[in-house]
Amino acid sequence: MVKRKITNRKIKIMTTIEILNLKCGGCANTIKKGILTVDGVSEVEVDLETSKVNVNSVSESVLLAVKEKLSKMGYPEAGDANTMIHKAKSFVSCATGRMGEKV
Repeated sequence: MVKRKITNRKIKIMTTIEILNLKCGGCANTIKKGILTVDGVSEVEVDLETSKVNVNSVSESVLLAVKEKLSKMGYPEAGDANTMIHKAKSFVSCATGRMGEKV
């Protein structure tokens, strides 16, 4: 799903990606930090209730890089294979994200 928002006269294009293995705020923290390292991404929103990640995407290549990064962290796109490796990586990502949460 692609949403367009005009902010300060700039068009912001947000793309929604439904993912697997999203469990908690720790997962969300890890996802945000990881996706923000992808060149071309400046904003990430994670919705825990719907397992959706909203990313501002300026091109198809950036969006593909985001999806690949999500999969490598253990959060493949819904409809993609969800292997034991993905599940194991998501548990590690979750734990890492929880350690970074502020109390």
